[in-house]
Amino acid sequence: MTASTISPEDARSAIDAGARLVDIRGADEHARQHIPGAINLPLDRIEDLQAEDGPVVFHCRSGMRTDANAAKLHAAAKGMPVYLMAGGIEAWRKQGHPIVTDRTQPLEIMRQVQIVAGGLVLIGVLLSLLWTPAFLGLSAFVGAGLMFAGVTGWCGMAHLLRVLPWNRRAAV
Repeated sequence: MTASTISPEDARSAIDAGARLVDIRGADEHARQHIPGAINLPLDRIEDLQAEDGPVVFHCRSGMRTDANAAKLHAAAKGMPVYLMAGGIEAWRKQGHPIVTDRTQPLEIMRQVQIVAGGLVLIGVLLSLLWTPAFLGLSAFVGAGLMFAGVTGWCGMAHLLRVLPWNRRAAV
């Protein structure tokens, strides 16, 4: 048995018939926006999925994480039928299905990393043009940090952003 990809409409029908909906995104993503009734079990903790009778529908933001981790999700379901929702929560929303949004929750950490890194690179380039070329070092430092994060899976900027006051409200 393998994981099957289903449309948001078919996912809705499966959920109405008793399937469990599991959101594999991070807790910060789920806290900001989620499908009502979805269980949040981030991908790095998917082995904690409790075995129950009935099918499991997995979703992420766009469907890419579920597709890339189909074998891992299938194994975590412990023999139950597994479905991957095509297009993730974005497709669910586009189909007009309900979404719970809490804009008081901070932006997802990776979006914050993208904003801060992009801002630092832009500042470094502008200061190098307006003041001294030495400020290109700031852009190079940020670029090196992003490459290190991509290679190792550890992002120092994300860890730093997580401890800032506005991120302490996110559900964990």
